Amino acid sequence: MRWMSSSSIPGLVMAVVAVALTAAPAPAADPPARSAITETEVNAAQQAWCDGLVKIGKVHKEGGDYKAVAGQLIDDLYDYKEGKVFFKPTLAFGKHTFRNTRDGALSYFVGGNKDFPKDTGFALKEWVKVRYDNNAAENGIQIHGDIAITMGNVYLTNTKGEEVMVDKTFVFRRCRDGKLRLCVHKSALPFDPDR
Repeated sequence: MRWMSSSSIPGLVMAVVAVALTAAPAPAADPPARSAITETEVNAAQQAWCDGLVKIGKVHKEGGDYKAVAGQLIDDLYDYKEGKVFFKPTLAFGKHTFRNTRDGALSYFVGGNKDFPKDTGFALKEWVKVRYDNNAAENGIQIHGDIAITMGNVYLTNTKGEEVMVDKTFVFRRCRDGKLRLCVHKSALPFDPDR
């Protein structure tokens, strides 16, 4: 075995260090700082939901691919890909009251899923106008870090000009891509003591 002279050891150490530094993965960068959720973002997400509901019905009436439009609405506005979603639609009932899967949400909006045989497609009722009001408090929006909560009403107008009001609670979460998506959506018809 041949031994190195003491004068070549520092050079060898430097070479080993250089190889180790080039082979080692770079330290993980800190994730980009997320800006706080703003009321403007929350209102935009709610308006996108309203506009999307109208668009699904319009595309259906025109004979277009309304299922793809509904799927895009779900992917854009519901957190099924990254997290859990608690979704209680307005007209859902029985064993299908809660829609914790994307398929369940899609069926509620457009129907046609044998696993949800009672769904007729809430978005296919030809709503021509949908608007919201966060009227549960002065502004009806609470923001807590990466979570925003809204409560109030949604008003849906059909082709006959009839308006239906539903109570709603939306909880949005800021997802990894920075977008707000629903992790909770509860809608219900208002209580009527005369019924």
